[in-house]
Amino acid sequence: MPTRWMQIKGDPSIRAQLFDQERAESIFDTNIDRVHEIVLALFTAKGMFHTKIHYSSSQLTCWFARDPFCYEKFVREEVLEPGFLDRFPDADLAGRAALIDPDQTARILAEFRRLRLTDETLYLRNGAINLVNGMINMSFSCDGTQYIDHHSFFAQLDKFG
Repeated sequence: MPTRWMQIKGDPSIRAQLFDQERAESIFDTNIDRVHEIVLALFTAKGMFHTKIHYSSSQLTCWFARDPFCYEKFVREEVLEPGFLDRFPDADLAGRAALIDPDQTARILAEFRRLRLTDETLYLRNGAINLVNGMINMSFSCDGTQYIDHHSFFAQLDKFG
């Protein structure tokens, strides 16, 4: 598992306009706890090993162990529809070991919630979790991106807001 923390600064023009913007509430924002419950269920019971939650545009991108080379994309209300989880068969990680356990995953999602909703100017735009390699990816409104292993993420929480 990588044990490094990589920070990448994005487009300088976006960073220059940072304080002229404010987060617009998305469907995922108003239903963030439900979205996170769904993500946790996909991780623990449906064989998903990697996801990227696009909070700003209300998209969920998922990679499943049953077909790891192809991702699936779900948008807006589709994720929140009754029976959404029923479309996926119960599955595991196809013999792969998860480096991030369900309790840690729930804790990461709780931090994503905090990073998304705490500040209206500097906020999480999207967050990704990979159970198999233990990595977390986050992109922020300042167009900065962070790639960090989950152990370092937990140790460095005070650096994120």
